[in-house]
Amino acid sequence: MSRFVASILALAATALLGAGCITVHTFGDGRRSLEETLVYGKTGPRVLLLDIDDIINDSDVRGPLGVGGKEATTSRVREQLDKAEKTQVAGVLLRINSPGGAVTASDVVYREILRFKQKNDIPIVTIMMGMAASGGYYVAMASDYVIAHPTTVTGSIGVIAAGLNLSGLMQRYGVGNQTITAGEFKDAGSPLRPMTAPERAYLQAIVDDMHARFREVVVEGRPELDAERVRVLADGRIYTAGQALENGLVDELGYMPDAIDELKRRIQAPEIRVVAFHREREWRANLYSSTAPPPAKAGLAERLGIDRGPGFLYLWWPGGLAP
Repeated sequence: MSRFVASILALAATALLGAGCITVHTFGDGRRSLEETLVYGKTGPRVLLLDIDDIINDSDVRGPLGVGGKEATTSRVREQLDKAEKTQVAGVLLRINSPGGAVTASDVVYREILRFKQKNDIPIVTIMMGMAASGGYYVAMASDYVIAHPTTVTGSIGVIAAGLNLSGLMQRYGVGNQTITAGEFKDAGSPLRPMTAPERAYLQAIVDDMHARFREVVVEGRPELDAERVRVLADGRIYTAGQALENGLVDELGYMPDAIDELKRRIQAPEIRVVAFHREREWRANLYSSTAPPPAKAGLAERLGIDRGPGFLYLWWPGGLAP
């Protein structure tokens, strides 16, 4: 058996047995509280710079041997918003540079930002960086005004549940499937056998339901677009910034200073101070400073938090390649 085939089978086995694996967690031990750094302005009301970058997930990405890594998007956003509420901010500058991520994680982040905005009655302006696709666009719908850079890629309003059928390969190398189930659809989507027509219809209905939820969020966030127009736009394709503006998916093409000016207008303040919350060793010097990237060895499944099994994704994932 070739190493390539062995690797594929090993990956399949890992996906099936991963739920029983033992994991040593050292990432969060001794995690320090968030610090505040002024990244823009000298006077005026305080505004929070809130980052949504890389894959949107709900579990920590751990580095080699469990040391280092990146925090879950959901917990990081909630912690930042809690601190912002305690220290009182007049608005939020939501900076998004993400291809999306897990369905539930994207929805949780969206809901947390929306809850914060409504509870504190403050404006939120989104500035899209290189990418705000799928779950990244979903999160942007919590804001009052959306600005895309002229080179932003956005849209991808859709759902994906990726999978493989390895049964032909297994048959070729004499590997059998001995999975035991109780319930007709218990192993629907298993990579160890072909999918039946009823199973495909069952899983398609789940994906369609999640897609409908995505469209509802877009209708709520873009009230000038009716449900039918959103349905037409939400076919999974990505849009350039210009196309997104033409179709009403964003409000303006511009840059960071334009987002700052929009916040000033909405807060009705001639000047504002933008602050960023970060860990002690995270570098924050200006409006473009970002949180540390995930470990180089972290794969897509791990970054999504689905390395122990399959999942449904609000993710732009062209060709099945990891972003």
